[in-house]
Amino acid sequence: MRKGVGLGALDRRQLTSQQYASHGNTIRAEHVSSLTTQLSVFQSLLHQFSITHAKDIRSNPTFRAEFARMCNAIGVDPLSSSSGKKDGSFWAQMLGGSVNDFYFELAVRVVEVCQATRELNGGLIGVSDCRERIAVGRRIGGGMEVSDDDIIRAVKSLRPLGSGFGVVTIGKELMIRSVPKELNTDQSRVMVALQVMGYVTISMLRANLDWEEARAETVLQDLLADSLVWVDEQAPEFEYWSPSSMAFHS
Repeated sequence: MRKGVGLGALDRRQLTSQQYASHGNTIRAEHVSSLTTQLSVFQSLLHQFSITHAKDIRSNPTFRAEFARMCNAIGVDPLSSSSGKKDGSFWAQMLGGSVNDFYFELAVRVVEVCQATRELNGGLIGVSDCRERIAVGRRIGGGMEVSDDDIIRAVKSLRPLGSGFGVVTIGKELMIRSVPKELNTDQSRVMVALQVMGYVTISMLRANLDWEEARAETVLQDLLADSLVWVDEQAPEFEYWSPSSMAFHS
């Protein structure tokens, strides 16, 4: 006849289980403490790096972009305000107000360019196009050179404002969207075709995308209503052009 498990054995099993749980909690606590220490060390090194290379970060847009990526790699957003500190963003704390002010001034200029060109492009402008327009205007940040990466970071800094601004990829081009409305799949495919061809027609969309006429007509009319395309009614078949292409050919 099989004997039952004694009370002593049950007590030992319970004790062993508690010991394992306690040991597991200790390991987890040590792991968290180790990661926290490493992060603190990384942030300290990053601070020293920013002090040593402050001039390069201010003057060289490529160097500035790499520094920002180093910050992001350890979970530091250079443009966000630091909680509990009155010094402002990470840029301001490490480099003084110049770089911090540069990004916020740049964000204002991006908004101005998008508003000024909205009737032409329907609220969708290439990042490079925006940068070129800003370059010919008044100088920013004491003449600091602006890169596409700077433009993108400036746009991202507008997110907390709920402004509807964002960076989207259409085909191979990064574009700034300054209106809340997002392109659907069909509209995106037409915009990609416009990047390649400069213009499209209904027959071109039917032949290349295998669409029905009604589908092509609907997509083009929606884009036309949002000023994302212009129509040339003088052509034998209506041609729908991207505003940037029409400006180039005019």
